[in-house]
Amino acid sequence: MRRIGNQKIDNKLFVIPVKAGAEIEAGKLVAIDANGYAVEATKATGLKVAGLCQEYVTNVGGADGAVVVKVRRGAFVLGNNGDVAATDLLKTAYITDSETVTLVADASSAVGKIIEVDSETVTVDIQ
Repeated sequence: MRRIGNQKIDNKLFVIPVKAGAEIEAGKLVAIDANGYAVEATKATGLKVAGLCQEYVTNVGGADGAVVVKVRRGAFVLGNNGDVAATDLLKTAYITDSETVTLVADASSAVGKIIEVDSETVTVDIQ
C-alpha cells in the first residue's frame, strides 16, 4: 500500500528511539541529542526539545534505540525558574531542567514559545 501523501492521523504524538543508558520519567521534557536519540532534557546546547514524555521508559543497560519513548507535542505547563514574567509572552523559553524553563539562552537549548505565565508556572507551546 502506498502511503505517500496520506494524512497522518496524529502529528502531536510520536515515538523516538532512546539513547543507551537513558531513563526518562513521564511528564518530563524529552530532547533529541546530536545523534538523534531521546534523552531527558537537561540544560545543554545542541538539544532539540521534542515534547513531553507520555510514560516512563528506561534504556539502562540497552543499546542506542533498543527502546522507544512516546512523546507528545503541544502546549504544556512547566515550572518557572523565576525570571519569566507576564510581559514575556511569545518569547522563547529555554531548558533549566526537565520540568523548568528560563529566558536565559546561555548554555541551554530552546523549548518553545511562552504563551502564558504566572509566578510559579509557564505555559510553553512546543512545536
